[in-house]
Amino acid sequence: MGEPGRSASEVLDLYLQDVRREFGSLKRLAEKSLAQVSDSSFVAALDPGSNSIAVLVKHLAGNLRSRWTDFLTSDGEKSDRRRDSEFEIGPDDTRASLAGRWEEGWRTLFAALEALTAEDLSREVLIRGERISVVRAINRQLTHYADHVGQIVLLSKHWAGERWQTLSVPRGKSEDFNRAALERAREKG
Repeated sequence: MGEPGRSASEVLDLYLQDVRREFGSLKRLAEKSLAQVSDSSFVAALDPGSNSIAVLVKHLAGNLRSRWTDFLTSDGEKSDRRRDSEFEIGPDDTRASLAGRWEEGWRTLFAALEALTAEDLSREVLIRGERISVVRAINRQLTHYADHVGQIVLLSKHWAGERWQTLSVPRGKSEDFNRAALERAREKG
């Protein structure tokens, strides 16, 4: 298993480093998007059947708490989770309160990931009573969160309109970006 010259344990450690980095990238991407929307846009939905940014934040916060609290030792669908309520915004669901839950959820995720060892990757966890590998559980959540972060970015860009500041390579600037990246790589040797 793995790259030439690396032990299986080293490759598994690299995997853990990479998923921590990727989850961190998703969090930063979402937060850079959230920073560009007003409070009224935060709770606005495109239509009655669509989720607002607030709903997406609330759902992700609930999922993060449920899946990553006692990750290795308890079912990832906690008995006190009320998933359906994550898709409703109530009077107590202010932007500030949802931001607090968001931060708590991500802290829970990063603490769980930091505690994992290469050996833990061969274990299984429960989600809704189903046994799945730790690797599958991690990858499943990474994909799930990327899906919702993409929705947050799209909605944020829509609501920000002309005020939107791109979070990636601006249109028409790919060649400049690639040239600068190659130059940085050459400088590193």
